[in-house]
Amino acid sequence: MITPAATQDEVRRHNLGRLLRLLHVRGATSRARLTAETGLNRSTVRALTGELAAAGLVRESLPVGRGRAGRPSILVEPESVRTYALAVDLGVEHLIVGRIGLGGVVHDRREIRRQMVDGDVRKTVRRVHQMVELMLAAAPAGGVCVGVGVGVSGVVGTGDGLVRLAPNLGWENVPLGQLLSDKLGGRLPVTVGNDSDLGALAEHVRGVAAGLSDVVFISGEVGVGGGIIIGGRQLRGAGGYGGEIGHMCVNPRGRLCRCGRRGCWETEVGEEAVLLATGAAPGAELADVLAAHAAGERHAVRGMRKVGEWMGLGVVNLVNIFDPEMIVFGGMTRGVFEVTEPTTRKALAAALTGPRRKVRLELAAHGVDSTMVGAAELAFAPLLDNPTAALAAVPDRLDA
Repeated sequence: MITPAATQDEVRRHNLGRLLRLLHVRGATSRARLTAETGLNRSTVRALTGELAAAGLVRESLPVGRGRAGRPSILVEPESVRTYALAVDLGVEHLIVGRIGLGGVVHDRREIRRQMVDGDVRKTVRRVHQMVELMLAAAPAGGVCVGVGVGVSGVVGTGDGLVRLAPNLGWENVPLGQLLSDKLGGRLPVTVGNDSDLGALAEHVRGVAAGLSDVVFISGEVGVGGGIIIGGRQLRGAGGYGGEIGHMCVNPRGRLCRCGRRGCWETEVGEEAVLLATGAAPGAELADVLAAHAAGERHAVRGMRKVGEWMGLGVVNLVNIFDPEMIVFGGMTRGVFEVTEPTTRKALAAALTGPRRKVRLELAAHGVDSTMVGAAELAFAPLLDNPTAALAAVPDRLDA
């Protein structure tokens, strides 16, 4: 039997989360604006923001100015310095770790380059752990870390931190979340997600796709991945493996992919494909190709035009299947799209008339950091969903 007290407590927890999420996304907001946007009465908003302030999650400042009538409104803003998450972007050729405060403020960011052959699981976990510890040590005294979010370029199960398959890392059934949690001695909750799903989340929450309902995020490094948002919600599939757009077949007679199939999209537009198409010298990187293209080097221009045709073919498929409002290019595909945009847009003529007329093709607002920003959102999720439960679960850290 549900008692009235239990129901009221549940409503209170819901409203606390609702307010904290609004402040996390919008930043500093007046109490009057919070009242108007939530539909709650003024006394309820005052009590809830007071509770959040007492927990160290927000701060309330002196009145910011007087209107024409009535009392001045108090400004409420997230405690972005004191309350933060650690975000990890674990790529095939890079490792980025950031300290991101409540409200999405990036306070610290560190990056190291990796080699493709450097995918040994234990060595990788050890390196991530070292960077996380360095980031924690550099954080201000008295700060509160609510957790670690990790984005990895692989197929990740829903909620279990298990990387089922990461072909470009050579991983299969790697319990990444548990391994990193063990390294941290269980001090912090660790949540793992697919890098492109997290990139899509970042751009949807606080990026170029904010406010849109239907978005496809394309990202890549060695391979190509995708994060898909339909009706404002991420499309994950039955097991959480949806969005592997880099492995849709576009060329049945194409090259063999690391996944074991032939002609996957990433074999035509991924980094290796770009290097091959442009005849790049051994050891060259994407940046070298883009520089050669900018200089008008013939092989680079011709090769990138071909890559653009394959990019356009994949984009047409995505437009026809998902009818998105926007396709966002992040990671390595951001640089590729910048130089292949005319060819890619020309290919859109092959898409169905309805969806192609309204779709927008845009560059990721967070540049190469979309996954890192999304990983922080993953770590913040439990706190935003239920501040009361999150506070109760980690009193030793949140009361610091």
